[in-house]
Amino acid sequence: MRFLLRHTTTYSYANPVALGRHRLMLRPRDSHEMKLHQATMAISPLPSNIVWQYDVFGNSIAYVDFDCRTTELVIDSTLDVERFAFMQPEAMLSDHARNLPLAYSADEIRDLAGLQERHVQDPEHTVDLWAKGFLALPEGTAGTKETLPLIREIAAAIKNNFVYIPRDIYGTLSPLETLRAGSGTCRDFAFFMMEAMRSLGLAARFVSGYIYDAAQDPGSNAAGVVGGGATHAWVQIYLPGTGWTHVDPTNALTTDIELIPVAIVRDPHQASPISGTIEAALGDPLGMSVTISITNQARC
Repeated sequence: MRFLLRHTTTYSYANPVALGRHRLMLRPRDSHEMKLHQATMAISPLPSNIVWQYDVFGNSIAYVDFDCRTTELVIDSTLDVERFAFMQPEAMLSDHARNLPLAYSADEIRDLAGLQERHVQDPEHTVDLWAKGFLALPEGTAGTKETLPLIREIAAAIKNNFVYIPRDIYGTLSPLETLRAGSGTCRDFAFFMMEAMRSLGLAARFVSGYIYDAAQDPGSNAAGVVGGGATHAWVQIYLPGTGWTHVDPTNALTTDIELIPVAIVRDPHQASPISGTIEAALGDPLGMSVTISITNQARC
């Protein structure tokens, strides 16, 4: 599918403020899974300088400087992207990875170590016990759980047993907080599933981007998804043979055609779409508004 995506963020201030350097993660990678036909970014006030870099993960980062004061900052990103689904994960999965536990090769472990280790202390093994509960087989059954069905089962359990509650405040709950509350945002669920996968010995990383909601297209009868019309977050899990596999626990999606990845990182705090500083008096910031629209161009 080919999507036209527009993401507009507006910051408003009661009095003119001085804008410091801003860091933008709004441009996705051009790859075999997603072709970037065009990416444009309009910023008001006009920046004095923009420098593009790759971060340690290979994400495109724009560093933006300003030399004026303003009562409003508008960042308007437009993307024309074509998404190609990964259709045969089962067929590509290596034989030794079809059941858990699986073992990565020596070469894979060298590169995956930082993504396989747990990132949050779990002294009571709360997340461990939750995740390993899915390894149990029916009584009287021998063998081990199949890898891909287990991943889908865990994603479905998060969708069905946790309550999605949108939250505009920056930051991500720890997996322990998410499990204790039984609720959270898409980024909380992604971080929770990452740590659950890591407790089972799998390498996982955090993905920030967007999700296409077909139900928002005029005349569509498609079922809606959670997280449409906003930035979205999910997880990638590394499986030998299949490679990095997208899984969205918020919607229990294990097909990736609706997912539009922008930033892929080790930890959620590394994936903020927009961050920066201002020099302002207390009370000057009036708030932020975000609008995101995604159109399937085939339906236009």
